[in-house]
Amino acid sequence: MGTETETETETEKAAKAEDNSADRSGTEAEAGAAVDADAADGGTTEPETETEMETASKPGAQDAHGVGPGAAAIVSAGLGVVSLTGSWLGTVAAARETLVGQLETAADSTVAVQIKEVYGDAWQTSALWGGLFALTALIIGVAVLARPAFGMPGAAQAPWIKSVAWAGVALGVIGLLLAVLKYTDVLLGLPAAG
Repeated sequence: MGTETETETETEKAAKAEDNSADRSGTEAEAGAAVDADAADGGTTEPETETEMETASKPGAQDAHGVGPGAAAIVSAGLGVVSLTGSWLGTVAAARETLVGQLETAADSTVAVQIKEVYGDAWQTSALWGGLFALTALIIGVAVLARPAFGMPGAAQAPWIKSVAWAGVALGVIGLLLAVLKYTDVLLGLPAAG
């Protein structure tokens, strides 16, 4: 009886081993078929787990190339706003120009000369700084909009990046136009003396 039990056990072990090898070869065949199917699809497969599907569905999850253009678009819009509202740098430069005008103007100068030296130059300096901010906003905004054509052709740009970049371009154009009009005294020119 001991021999029969040992023989049965060895037979059962051999059967289990054959089942396991059949399972493994079936799994390997399925894996091979999956690789072949993946190669036929061009190397792209659909995500199978919920985590993979969530990651694939998030905008920019697989493409981190939108970070730089997004930041540049926001900077462009910010500089456009600064060109319209004024900046600390422009204010300090205008105040400095006022001080220089006061120091260089003689006490016996005419009122027209005093107005030009003290206020006119400061006004033009303020316009110049506003124009520089507007021009920078315009250049950055155009660069963000043109980047897909030159930097990464075929890469789609997020709609919000385009919108913010267009806002920066529009604010830059308006700021540049106002700066030119202000600098040439067409807009809010200096009052006439006497």
